[in-house]
Amino acid sequence: MVAVPFAGEGRFLAVASPAYLEGNGAPRTPTDLAQHRCICFRLPRGKMYRWEFARRGEEFKLEVQGAITLDHIGLMVTAAIKGLGIAYVSAATAKVALAAGELVSVLADWTPPFPGHHLYYPSHRLVPAALRTFIDVLREIDRQDYPADRRT
Repeated sequence: MVAVPFAGEGRFLAVASPAYLEGNGAPRTPTDLAQHRCICFRLPRGKMYRWEFARRGEEFKLEVQGAITLDHIGLMVTAAIKGLGIAYVSAATAKVALAAGELVSVLADWTPPFPGHHLYYPSHRLVPAALRTFIDVLREIDRQDYPADRRT
């Protein structure tokens, strides 16, 4: 198999609005989330997404509870901005709201980065033209959106 990395290093974050945190406090550990309103995420096949945390080699998944369940990460960010609870979303999705101060990251030391996304394909000598074109486009977009000097 051949792996083509793209989109740089990734990370998920637990985020909330400053107003929510002012009224409810910030969780110190993932287990504190049981005392908070969480914005849940439903996967396409109906299963609930369990939030993933890791620190000092300890990894675990946590099924959170909340009055709101959404199936669109952008809407989760909007709900968090509105103060409806804590959302667990990709850092890239929350980037603008974090920079604007509309959201604050919580439990950051429990959400380490991951290596990023990869496209895998069989290592045949002859790569179909459509796949070769797709890989070339993917690499070009990656170079534009994630230049080497911004990769971590």
